[in-house]
Amino acid sequence: MATFHINRGGTNLGTFSEDEVREGFRSGKFVGTDLGWREGMATWQPLAQISEFAQETRPGGAPSPQPQFTGAGAITPAATITPRSGLPWDDRRQRGILRAFFDTLVMVLTKPAEAFTAMRREGGFGEPLIYAIIGGSVGGVIYFLYNILLSSAHMLGSHENPMIQMMGGGIRPLFFIILVPLFVIITTFISSGIFHLCLMIVGGAKQPFETTFRVVCFAGGSANPLLVIPFCGGLIGGIWKIVLYCIGFARAHETDTGPAVLAVILPLVVCCGGIFALGMTIGFGALGFPHH
Repeated sequence: MATFHINRGGTNLGTFSEDEVREGFRSGKFVGTDLGWREGMATWQPLAQISEFAQETRPGGAPSPQPQFTGAGAITPAATITPRSGLPWDDRRQRGILRAFFDTLVMVLTKPAEAFTAMRREGGFGEPLIYAIIGGSVGGVIYFLYNILLSSAHMLGSHENPMIQMMGGGIRPLFFIILVPLFVIITTFISSGIFHLCLMIVGGAKQPFETTFRVVCFAGGSANPLLVIPFCGGLIGGIWKIVLYCIGFARAHETDTGPAVLAVILPLVVCCGGIFALGMTIGFGALGFPHH
């Protein structure tokens, strides 16, 4: 079901489901002159002109939205609000898949605030997931190539049969490459669920789960190809991915930066705390201290 953004007189009234808007008409909360927008609409329109609510609107009602006066004295009509235009990936039929992927990757990595402000918050799970799979697979292939190069270098100084080493060292990376798409799908859904739960805990989840999922897809799909950087690519990609999550959640959920950062750090803190506790338990056990 579509989610509608409602605006009256330049004031954002919030985000509501289609059923909530209909109920708002019946209770008098919304009127036909209120402006509405959802994913797929080119511009904001009065609710009375949106097909979903044509039967719900009533004549009369509240006055038309009035323009807002800024501090400089300029008039800013509510109708000038610009909806989310989407990322280049959404325009891949015209650009082509490779160019759309590259343009999106560059935009997310170099202009993350602009990218996640333009990112559409709805539209399905398939398209952003495909982007994440492509980016994750690129990282997996790079990992595979580096693994082969390191194995080859190791074989040069070994006295064992190089052919046997190549077969034993190459099967596991190849098996990993084959499973990369499945691995990306599983980790994307799991991490999206964890982050969305954390956003709900800290009060930053202003949009549905799909919005969080899209941020994770475009952030991960853009950061994973940084594995192309030799030796330190994994570290750089991991750090930059965390930065993209923080910016993406803040922009896409339209929440403060603080809750977005907390939602990203919270799983890391819990994970590190669990590892520390496990290490302490093992350490005490090795020293012979009793533990419960």
